[in-house]
Amino acid sequence: MTASTTHVWRLLKWGRILARHGALRGIERDPNTPPPVRRLARIARFGARVPAVPRYADAFQAIGPAAIKLGQTLATRPDLVGEEAAQDLLRLQDQLSPVPYETIEAAMLASFGKPLETLFSRIEPIPVGAASIAQVHRAVTTDGRQVAVKVLRPGVEDDFARAIDTYSWAAAQLEALSPEAMRLRPRLTIETFKRWTLRELNFRREAASASELAEGMTAEPDFVIPAIDWARSTAKVMTIEWIDGIKLSDRAALVAAGYDLPALAQTLVRAFLRQAIADGFFHADMHQGNLFALPGNRIAAIDFGIMGRIDRRARVWLAEILYGLITGNYKRVAEIHFEAGYVPAYHDVAEFATALRAVGEPMRGLPVKDMSIGMMLDSLFSITRDFDMVTQPHLLLLQKTMVMVEGVATSLNPDINLWETAEPFVRDWIRGELGPEAMIAERLIADVQTLTRLPELVRRIEAHYPAPGGAPPTMPLREIEVIRIGGGWRYGLVAVLAAGAGVATTLLLG
Repeated sequence: MTASTTHVWRLLKWGRILARHGALRGIERDPNTPPPVRRLARIARFGARVPAVPRYADAFQAIGPAAIKLGQTLATRPDLVGEEAAQDLLRLQDQLSPVPYETIEAAMLASFGKPLETLFSRIEPIPVGAASIAQVHRAVTTDGRQVAVKVLRPGVEDDFARAIDTYSWAAAQLEALSPEAMRLRPRLTIETFKRWTLRELNFRREAASASELAEGMTAEPDFVIPAIDWARSTAKVMTIEWIDGIKLSDRAALVAAGYDLPALAQTLVRAFLRQAIADGFFHADMHQGNLFALPGNRIAAIDFGIMGRIDRRARVWLAEILYGLITGNYKRVAEIHFEAGYVPAYHDVAEFATALRAVGEPMRGLPVKDMSIGMMLDSLFSITRDFDMVTQPHLLLLQKTMVMVEGVATSLNPDINLWETAEPFVRDWIRGELGPEAMIAERLIADVQTLTRLPELVRRIEAHYPAPGGAPPTMPLREIEVIRIGGGWRYGLVAVLAAGAGVATTLLLG
């Protein structure tokens, strides 16, 4: 187990970098920040030249690869880091200087355990992309196919393990300082980030995700998933079909090539809805750099390291929530939040419905092109504190991806509206899933399954009566020693913890 002094030293270095980029200003000004953390933030920036406008993304890039990934995670949490920080963190593009090809070649040789000439007839030494976890080289297989070869950066696994260990430690210290921090569950946020990262560090998992997504997308033939070359893939090297297309970020090139941009936007939105609502398994990193336009107004996606999964019950609730907000049925939306356990039962359903109406009605009065799911999510975050809503990590990726998809779609077609496009899909899905025939069939299946499980259910009830609620059980968190700081000489320890508001804690509640 890493010593607390080691964590403090790492946080000290990271905290000073954050301070020099003005990233601690939000902590000092936020009334919900615990006083000890606010003092630490002031100490950390002592003597630093602080810019007038905080540069959160630049700070995380300066700290290193693991911080870049953490920053991308925190960009999904405006409730945790503040809207200003979350928006700036969206600038993190995960671009780093490439590792020399000789190093990459040695890593590939070690991973394959055979000469590269037996697998590839050519590998371009200059990478087409270099990120915090891996870099990608274009290649040609021995049988003449164009492929992309993604190679894990040597040493990245150890670097991430050390950083995540310190993030977890820092989050535990923060939770011990503030009930508000406990409600926002920063430790669980870090554990979720850890799970995402471990998946990204195993390319067999990423390849399997791409394969599973491809099966689900057979219903959306205009959304293409490149094929995995399993014979040339390992846990540290992934070989995938090369995509010759135009990035959706290059609007001018798309127009020059004659693409139908509104059609591309519709395809993207439908593909996302198919993944998230119908299948419950979705690409959670659909930014413009990972999406390419192909002939015939098709879209191809790459980079399957971050994927989201939602069980059927949560998808039904999500669909009903979206449809209720679209149609203005705030009472039903409020009821679903209580049924799912997102709002504690001691609150009033009618009061929550009124709060939701305050979020939804202003948007319903706007022109279609000005309505925004991103705006809706930001407004919903503002009422979570009033109703003691605990963070639901299983929805974080979905929230981030919804905003991301809407942003890409509106860049293609400024007049598109995710609400309007989603309504028929969500309505039909709800009808199919919750209509009379579906409900009868589901009830019969559920009753039979319940009867077969009756003895086991009785034993479980006797052992532990399960609490109602739709949120899945949270992952177990390991015990972390929390430093208790009192008065007198112990305040000196607070000064030493100058970066106690470091990467995992500095922006929390910012």
